[in-house]
Amino acid sequence: MSRLHKHIEAHATSRIGWLRAAVMGANDGIVSTASLIVGVAAAGTGRSEILVAGMASLFAGAMSMAAGEYVSVSSQADTEKADLARETAELATDGDFEHKELAKVYEDRGVDPETAALVAKQMMVHDALAAHARDELGISEITTARPLQAAMASALTFTAGAAAPLLVVPLAPMDMMVPSVAVASLVCLAVLGALGARAGGAPTVPSVLRVAFWGAMAMVVTALVGKLFGAAVA
Repeated sequence: MSRLHKHIEAHATSRIGWLRAAVMGANDGIVSTASLIVGVAAAGTGRSEILVAGMASLFAGAMSMAAGEYVSVSSQADTEKADLARETAELATDGDFEHKELAKVYEDRGVDPETAALVAKQMMVHDALAAHARDELGISEITTARPLQAAMASALTFTAGAAAPLLVVPLAPMDMMVPSVAVASLVCLAVLGALGARAGGAPTVPSVLRVAFWGAMAMVVTALVGKLFGAAVA
């Protein structure tokens, strides 16, 4: 057996379909729920009101994330299907032009014209639509849109993320509610950033700093708003 057959590579790109939705869902779950809890707590409300607000944020956010991801990724899938249908029709009616078009793609990538024409011919004999989808349109099995997968990943990870700050509410003293939720949420965001970077094969530190910074900013803003509105209502 050759070294090529023995060498197995695991690329992070294969996870891109669910990883983006999962990271976004968990991040949004932590940030939005923690920010809401911090804002409500800063307004001077009681523990039960904070719990109700946090639970409402969890369920509403999970459904919103699932619906938003499904609609968004479905739009991408519809666009991909329309492009593939158009490409199928063009292959059936003007194969010579499609061959030249594919060869030009390879030429633009640095292949000499003669070799590009030969490669394009061989690729089209093997699977013309797949060749054009991958090399002309940028559509592949790895990156193709999967609405249900994205929706489920977002909803589940949003729920898991939102549960983290929510679990702090019944445990933290009322006079320490805001800092307790903030610290717990920042720790969770840092862990999420590290896990997301590791799963995607990216540097850990920039990812951790990015999610922690924006999470902290969101909580600071909502705490100020809660404090101002709480004082105004009182």
